[in-house]
Amino acid sequence: MNEQTLDTPAGMVSDDSENFSAEREQLVERFVKTNPDYYRHQFAKIGSDSKFVWTKNIWAGILGPIWFCARGMWNWGLTFLILETLAAVQIVRGLFGDLASEAWERIAKIEGTLELRRQQLASAIENNTDKIDVYRRTVESLEDAIGGIRLEAEQLEGTGLMIATVGFIALLAFKAGQAVIANTLLEKRFSDWLSDSGISTGMTPRHIALSCCFTVVILMATVTHYSFPGLYPWLIQFPTEHGIRLTSIGWVEDFFAFCVTNGEAFFDAITYAIRAVLDALELIFVETPWMVIASFIILLTWLSAGPRASVYSGAFLLYMGLLGFWEKAMTTLALLGTAACLSIVIGIPLGMYCARRERFYAFIRPIMDFMQTMPAFVFMIPVIAFFGTGKPAAVVTTMIFGGTPVVRLTVLGLRGVPEHVREAAISFGGSKWYLLTRVDLPLASPSIRAGINQTIMLSLAMVVVASLIGAKGLGEDVLEALQYANVGQGILAGFSILFCAMILDRIVQGERK
Repeated sequence: MNEQTLDTPAGMVSDDSENFSAEREQLVERFVKTNPDYYRHQFAKIGSDSKFVWTKNIWAGILGPIWFCARGMWNWGLTFLILETLAAVQIVRGLFGDLASEAWERIAKIEGTLELRRQQLASAIENNTDKIDVYRRTVESLEDAIGGIRLEAEQLEGTGLMIATVGFIALLAFKAGQAVIANTLLEKRFSDWLSDSGISTGMTPRHIALSCCFTVVILMATVTHYSFPGLYPWLIQFPTEHGIRLTSIGWVEDFFAFCVTNGEAFFDAITYAIRAVLDALELIFVETPWMVIASFIILLTWLSAGPRASVYSGAFLLYMGLLGFWEKAMTTLALLGTAACLSIVIGIPLGMYCARRERFYAFIRPIMDFMQTMPAFVFMIPVIAFFGTGKPAAVVTTMIFGGTPVVRLTVLGLRGVPEHVREAAISFGGSKWYLLTRVDLPLASPSIRAGINQTIMLSLAMVVVASLIGAKGLGEDVLEALQYANVGQGILAGFSILFCAMILDRIVQGERK
């Protein structure tokens, strides 16, 4: 009885081990598709040691990028393709390329000038003018230059074998490196494939054909261009059709003309709303006595970030007042406040809506990417077409540039709320409104505040750019300093913009507790 009891588990373990080994062998065969016995041995060898295991894959070294791309490891394949292409360029240039072609072209140009100067010298000698010495020195200088360039060309032609040798050594080193790390990388991809079946196994006909075509095209085009420059001009100059550009320009202009003509009421309504908010803020910041505004800002900083930050805010306000930037700083804050307030009022609800609707967020994400990546001077063009120049156009431009962070970070914060916390609130009978106001928004508030801060900072960064289309304030002083190279005015106004940013940052972020 005891012997049977002891033997049975051992037999079961042995059977399980054999089943696992057989199943793994089948998985390896499904993954590699070619030469499975070799890869079973290599994967077992690599997996048995936590350190890097030196292996050798001859086919990976021979085929290089084609092997890696065919196996689905495109990042490594493209990297090695670049390296091998550089080495191949050096080999072909050294053996067959005209290394001194540029030097001989320079000599040909100088010889044309030299022939002209020789004719002028001969004419001057014939007429016995006072420019004989000038032309003679010029001719001698050009002849010396030709001699130096010719010597340089001859030296370059003699370096071809060395360049080819260096390229050949580099190519062998790249091939050896690929052969050494290929099995390790493939084993790692195999491990990832075991946990994620969505990963492509590689060695499919599509991968093989694509990798071969891509590698051959890139290699041939690059080597031909750099080794034999000018042999095929179409490798350098894109076959542009100017008629397409002119037609596209006409379509864009017709589209904007149509929008301006038919959307006048819509754009006027937006302008009126922006102007109403802007006039109210300018009345508060600019028309109110300076001591009231300064006291209010210092007190608000104290309540939000503590006494030390309020002391700094007072010093910054004193700087702007003593140097004569007070009114323009307040105008800048009014312009910034209008853009930031409208961006926040629109952005936070939009982020809350997108946080639970993946499809809608996937739709507007490219639009926000466009708003952030497009240069400000480009989207100022349609803004001017729709809203003209002035402060409303500056506010719209600022909103386009700085309005996206609050949406993104609101979505990020709400999606980061732990699901078990939400489930607990729901299980205790929490309504959707309770879930939003008492669970989601409080837990997401650090991210939302960071989004508000980023929107304000990016809006402030547009102060100088917005001054180009009629926005007043500190940006106007910086713009004048750029136009007239007034270094002092530009630096002092720039510090005022910096201090406005620091005050707003302290008020919004608080003590970050």
